[in-house]
Amino acid sequence: MDTKTIKSESAAITAIIAGHNNNSTDLMDILIDVQERFRFISEEAVGIIAKAISSSISEVEQTLSFYHFLSRTPTGKYTVYLNNSAVAEMMGRDEIAQTFEEEAECEFGTVSEDGNIGLFHTSCIGMNDQEPSAIINQRVFTSLSRKGVIELVHAMKNGVEIDDLPGTGVRSNIIRPGPILTMEAQPAEILKKTVSRKPEDVIAEVRAANLRGRGGAGFLTAMKWQLCRAVKAERRYIFCNADEGEPGTFKDRVILTERPELLFAGMVIAGYAIGAAEGILYLRYEYKYMAEHLEDVLRQMREDGLLGKSAVAKQDFDFDIRIQFGGGSYVCGEESALLESAEGKRGEPRDRPPFPVEKGYLQQPTVVNNVETLCAVAKIMLKGSNWYRALGTVESTGTKLLSISGDCERPGVYEVEWGFNVNDILRMVGAEDVQAVQVSGPSGTCIASSEFNRRLAYEDLSTGGSMIVIGNQRDLLKDIVLNFTDFFISESCGSCVPCRAMTIQYKKKLEKILRGNGVAADIDQMLSWEKVMLVNRCGLGQTAANPILSTIRNFRELYNSRLRKHTDFVSEFDLSAAVRESCKITNRIPGPGGG
Repeated sequence: MDTKTIKSESAAITAIIAGHNNNSTDLMDILIDVQERFRFISEEAVGIIAKAISSSISEVEQTLSFYHFLSRTPTGKYTVYLNNSAVAEMMGRDEIAQTFEEEAECEFGTVSEDGNIGLFHTSCIGMNDQEPSAIINQRVFTSLSRKGVIELVHAMKNGVEIDDLPGTGVRSNIIRPGPILTMEAQPAEILKKTVSRKPEDVIAEVRAANLRGRGGAGFLTAMKWQLCRAVKAERRYIFCNADEGEPGTFKDRVILTERPELLFAGMVIAGYAIGAAEGILYLRYEYKYMAEHLEDVLRQMREDGLLGKSAVAKQDFDFDIRIQFGGGSYVCGEESALLESAEGKRGEPRDRPPFPVEKGYLQQPTVVNNVETLCAVAKIMLKGSNWYRALGTVESTGTKLLSISGDCERPGVYEVEWGFNVNDILRMVGAEDVQAVQVSGPSGTCIASSEFNRRLAYEDLSTGGSMIVIGNQRDLLKDIVLNFTDFFISESCGSCVPCRAMTIQYKKKLEKILRGNGVAADIDQMLSWEKVMLVNRCGLGQTAANPILSTIRNFRELYNSRLRKHTDFVSEFDLSAAVRESCKITNRIPGPGGG
């Protein structure tokens, strides 16, 4: 590289950093911008960044090395990330991957000799309803076919601009909208109604609705808000967790595409209720293609006076929203890891206490709610807690958005009231000859047909929203469980030993059984390891063995059928004969075992 080019690149990197005010907490944004500009982050770039934000090179390296979509080596003019989720495999990913390699003339994990095309594997990108899918330079291509890939690579080889590449884009696939997904009112009406009440009354209304967080844990939303509001602090924050990384989940993608105004209204309501001045939408990098669309919505809300100084024409209520992108890390879906990432650090979960409502973003009180929860908040403020509480069950009020994919006729997003049973859902989506249903993604539970009468509710079968239908034609252990286990291994942040090491041991045991070499003691041992997994710091580590543990409990016969048939193993190896010659040379007498 000549001196002129080096100076030009240095100037470009310096300009990117200056665009973020040389702020160390903007490190994620700086790294993402450099990655997208140059298709990698060089050693020189790391040095320039570290100096400009008054950080050490090792600190920048720590963040850079943590995220999947940030790279120290060139990733190609066209960087292809092909989804390797279980559903993508079910829908023919292997043929697509092979076609990419044949046409691009390079293998996955490498870049073509001319530096034009890079091929890389990636975890679920939120497109399970339209697989196989891939991200190329932040543009998403869905429902890939062999013919489509051939045309795509041909266009890339001919230098076609990314926006002009041939292929199918993202479809929303709202199959069944319900009370939350419908739009009876515009954000202005909802927010004017909200700020006409005291913040304490807004919290009381959400409490009366018995709204529980829709991320899966089900913590009472109003209680989280009240705890945060009660903490004395200089500043408070509201975060929307849109890091939708659980394989099989894509409902947030649809809301962000079709109902972003409703989500942002929910963030404003939450900000008003807790006394926050800033809302931050933490959005997974896989959804980077939405950036322009979402920024346009926020710009319009500012023009309408719903954001900014004296938001919603409410004196002393200054509130705005910005978007913070992640860099590709499943663990950042855990709220404390998300906050670490938003501060420009590795997305490693924090020790708790203190909890985020006490010390969260930048050590200030912070509420983290997910997309669906905040949309429900907006509807509650519009139509009242009595209306909301009339939906669902006594313990599980309201509705649930479901991302349904796999072996069914109509994959997509369905909004149902809590209380529907699994059989109801399977009939709704056109699923027949079903072997199993993976509820709430790999970290959830894999249930057999004997449990299809269970109800979706916090008091029975709780779910964050993902349901993967698995037909009888699938090899459940090989096609699904092994894939999920690989996912948890690759997504572990490595902080906790059980999550880092035991997941690999689980995989080895599973592979041993799949080869036909397993014994009953292997299954018992995997079950006994569960208590060790529970000491992991965050939910990822605590549930990382769930794909194996839940299928052992609900599909034990599948494991038993693959065990070694004859367990009384008699070795034909004669150890005494094997060491006889060496004993003779060394003047030793072999013992009964050869020693």
